[in-house]
Amino acid sequence: MIKVAPSLLAADLLRLGEELQSVVDSGLSWVHVDVMDGTYVPNISYGSNMAQAVKRFGTLRFDCHLMVEHPETQVDAFIAAGADIITVHGECVRHLHRLVHHIKSSRVKAGLALNPSSPVSSIKELISDVDLVLVMTVNPGYGGQQFIPGMLNKIEELDRLRQEAALDFEIQVDGGVNLSTAEACVKRGADFLVTGAAFFGATDRADFAERISKMEKSGL
Repeated sequence: MIKVAPSLLAADLLRLGEELQSVVDSGLSWVHVDVMDGTYVPNISYGSNMAQAVKRFGTLRFDCHLMVEHPETQVDAFIAAGADIITVHGECVRHLHRLVHHIKSSRVKAGLALNPSSPVSSIKELISDVDLVLVMTVNPGYGGQQFIPGMLNKIEELDRLRQEAALDFEIQVDGGVNLSTAEACVKRGADFLVTGAAFFGATDRADFAERISKMEKSGL
């Protein structure tokens, strides 16, 4: 089964409890928390208080994507909030190896994000240490952007590297993920898809979630 994590960036925050319940009712176990600081990316979203709210909701697991400068100053707050995965951008961290292992030592999975302009080679030295690699298929900072097709090659490259080195990190994809682009990502080797507007805007969220979850690496 493909993991699917609706991004709360696209949820109606005035109805957060109902939105989270709709994720559960759709048969999903994950939500994605996008944290933006207004410096690394233009927008500002929310902080660890959102993660705490999700954790209090109950059964849902969540991964936190820190689109922030100096994430090493914030990871402990998200660890304390109960994050299951914390993903950072390597270009924002001076001592990336130290931060990855700090996250993992707290029994939280560690992920590294690749912007559209970031090559796989930029994380080569740490790829055997991480639990997840997030391929951004849009430029970070805004919801509702169009999927960049060229990023499919990056997913395929990561999957090939993973197989050749016998590694077990997950490949997550975030940005413009809908039924069509999800299928293309899964065919290239993606395991974990983040979807925002396509999920929360779906007429039948449960059907949408089921169709993506049941996609196979060889196609639908």
